Amino acid sequence: MEDLLLQFLQNTGFYMADYRHYLMISVGCVFIYLGIAKHYEPLLLVPIGFGILVGNVPVFEGLGLGIYEKGSVLNHLYFGVKTGLYPALIFLGIGALTDFSTMLARPILMLLGAAAQVGIFITFLSALALGFTPNEAASIGIIGGADGPTAIFLTARLAENLIGPIAVAAYSYMALVPVIQPPIMKLLTTRKERLIKMEEPRVISKREKMVFPIIGFLLCCFLAPAALPLLGMLFLGNLLKEAVVTERLAEAARRPIIDSVTILLGLTVGASTQADRFLTIDSIKIFVLGAASFCVATASGLIFAKIMNIFLRVKINPLLGAAGVSAVPDSARVVQMVGQAEDSSNYLLMHAMAPNVSGVIGSAIGAGILWRFMAGG
Repeated sequence: MEDLLLQFLQNTGFYMADYRHYLMISVGCVFIYLGIAKHYEPLLLVPIGFGILVGNVPVFEGLGLGIYEKGSVLNHLYFGVKTGLYPALIFLGIGALTDFSTMLARPILMLLGAAAQVGIFITFLSALALGFTPNEAASIGIIGGADGPTAIFLTARLAENLIGPIAVAAYSYMALVPVIQPPIMKLLTTRKERLIKMEEPRVISKREKMVFPIIGFLLCCFLAPAALPLLGMLFLGNLLKEAVVTERLAEAARRPIIDSVTILLGLTVGASTQADRFLTIDSIKIFVLGAASFCVATASGLIFAKIMNIFLRVKINPLLGAAGVSAVPDSARVVQMVGQAEDSSNYLLMHAMAPNVSGVIGSAIGAGILWRFMAGG
């Protein structure tokens, strides 16, 4: 009887766990707390946090339970991460949710979305300097775009072993946009600049909205063909939204499809952070580089907006530059929040969506360029 009891105890997670499992479980609980109590990207942090709990329950190898064991349920679900299926479907939903009107009304604001992508390439060079391989450095650099699906997509192609830390870092910084960005925005702008009010944009016709996803897709994917899986789905989703006659398909893309995929993506990304694979020196470096990348991307957008104002007759509020990172729509909301803290009658949200959505396109193009160069090398 005692032998049976001892055998039972030795088969429990309590017996097999070490401090690393408990540390990661604590991290998962923090993610869940931030999502529920602080409302920091709850649709992402809650499933990711719970996935971290799932991935760090100790199990015997060979029973088909762990996410890295071929044939296990979690491993089958993880297929959508490794192949880029989940990110592509999320881009379909984002396209069906996105209104490109403000960007079309004032195309010059697209430059702010492009400027913010500087963070990607600076982080790429920094990662190389820290000893990461070119493929790993490219995957780490994309964190600067503040685009979780794009980061996962590129990492799955170039450095599958880093999917866990890169995905968690990317989504962590996306969730912390309201914490990270405001101090940088206030540091790099004056109160006079923050008080600038934007002109009302011109009204965009329905025809323009329907033609844009077709032209946008062709231009972007001819420029960076490797971005086709992401941008193809993004512009398809937007076409379904604007075409009106496909409203049922658009509704499916922006509700049940994106919601279901978000659950699976969050769960499997979280579960991929098994303590024995996640708690490494490289993971720490990735988190540090990710934070620096995000800060550089925010600063790049702000500084470029200030440079643009030197040449523009009608000035733009440089706070819009911070929305160039592609954390949609959180960066745009932060711009609105910081602007209204100075003047409650200053409404910047609609204008901030222009660099915000162009940042999504820019990060996908950046990922495509990096993928092409790394694969070609």
